[in-house]
Amino acid sequence: MSRLFRITVTLGGLLSIWAFITWVTELPKFILPSPLLVFYKIIERYDTIAEHAATTAIEILLGLAIGISLGILSALTISTHRQVKQWVMPVLIASQAIPVFAIAPLLVLWLDYGITSKVVMATLIIYFPVTVNFLDGLNRTAPAWMDMATLMQQQRRSFRLMKTYRIYRFVRVPFALPALASGIRIATAVAPIGAVVGEWVGSSSGLGYLMLHSNGRMQTDLLFAALLTLTLMSISLFYLVDFLLRIAIKWHADQTY
Repeated sequence: MSRLFRITVTLGGLLSIWAFITWVTELPKFILPSPLLVFYKIIERYDTIAEHAATTAIEILLGLAIGISLGILSALTISTHRQVKQWVMPVLIASQAIPVFAIAPLLVLWLDYGITSKVVMATLIIYFPVTVNFLDGLNRTAPAWMDMATLMQQQRRSFRLMKTYRIYRFVRVPFALPALASGIRIATAVAPIGAVVGEWVGSSSGLGYLMLHSNGRMQTDLLFAALLTLTLMSISLFYLVDFLLRIAIKWHADQTY
């Protein structure tokens, strides 16, 4: 309840500042509409906004699912096969060195204007923080834990692959879960960027498309309505993921966001 109260107060304060600026400056509504005009537009065009928001939400969720899965698999592969790191890490760095804005037109050209190009862009942004954070957690397993696991494995006869599996299942992965959770939180926060950028470059639906379309027609109130919807959707998704992560690793020391 305290977290919800803080979020409400913060958003309320930002809206108050926004309303105060529009009242003091008396800017035309096509330059900076007041919050009341934006809320009225949301109510007036709720069906259109909801339809485009659903498209963007699907792109974000698919990007999260694919990006997190690939990130986890990549981190586990690099951790278990150290020589792979020399080949994969340059690719990881290159994927972040090239801005998604630069490759967005190519992805749209290669993958068409549909949902696929937006999901791929979201995945590219999500993949790096998940991989790096989880890999860092796997590599920072407490030495005492590893010594104990090695000692216990020596007392059991089994194949080397099975020993490695047990060490990762019972020691390395549990120890690295907080780091993975941090990577997922970062990925959730930045996931909307890939989807919206893809919609800006080329699409026929989505909140990014609606914002671009509204800007071209000088419908600034509708543009702000779409932007506010995207903001609230992203905040809600982040805190939902954060809540689920807290339940999944509730044994870890709690951190307040």
